[in-house]
Amino acid sequence: MKITNFLLRLKLQNGIGYVKMLQIASQLPTSEVNPEIIKQMDLPSKLIKSALTAFYDQQAEAKITRIKKQCQIISFFDQVYPQKLREIYRPPLILFAQGNLKLLQENVITIVGSRQATDYSQLVLNKIVPQLVKSNFVIASGLAMGVDVMAHSATLNNGGKTIAVIGNGLNHFYPERNSQIQRQIINEGLVLSEYLPDTPPRPFRFPERNRILAGIANSVIVTEAKEKSGSLITANIALQENRNIYAVPGPINSQLSIGPNKLIEAGATPITDFSSLA
Repeated sequence: MKITNFLLRLKLQNGIGYVKMLQIASQLPTSEVNPEIIKQMDLPSKLIKSALTAFYDQQAEAKITRIKKQCQIISFFDQVYPQKLREIYRPPLILFAQGNLKLLQENVITIVGSRQATDYSQLVLNKIVPQLVKSNFVIASGLAMGVDVMAHSATLNNGGKTIAVIGNGLNHFYPERNSQIQRQIINEGLVLSEYLPDTPPRPFRFPERNRILAGIANSVIVTEAKEKSGSLITANIALQENRNIYAVPGPINSQLSIGPNKLIEAGATPITDFSSLA
């Protein structure tokens, strides 16, 4: 059995979460998997039993066939899996995708910010994004309201390529009002998720997906963000992974500029020239 199919079977198996999957995956060969390989793994007997149950699960194949009709599936071991993402802490072992997987091999800049972003973010993005598109950067964001959707829209409007990393399965639109742009990104860019296609959105999944936004990028830009926000989580993860961090300075009396201003204070590069990133 090919490794990607086996990992998907593990993901479909009840009682096998990320940590257990990682324990198993860390001992997999680079070729195909068979029961003898599983039995010889240096793992607790209970986990080996769970892995064998997943391997032999007769119902899994029908589920996998259905998933493959809905999206593309790539695993940590596939060549198309981006090397930068392999290097992060807790890399996703399975990714589900709709769109152009080749974008994962391009120069990616992630843009994040507040869901309550003001016209200031829109103004900045309208100036920055065209320059990035001209320089052949792929723009990634999280398809949330506010800065995320502004970044995706500005990229598409300027003929660029964009990657949306979402915090739910590909069969869900969240928020629902983003359904049209999500479909457009599928056609013109890439939508990516680590969750099974029917997985609904839940609050805890959005911080989880932030590590992917940081992991696929060479650089991260923060426009507007409160002092405690998901955008700063993404920036901090990116900093830990040695990515370049850029922040848009803003008025010191604006709650949405506290985050970027603190990032600059901590050493992020301030964006003061709309062409400086290109």
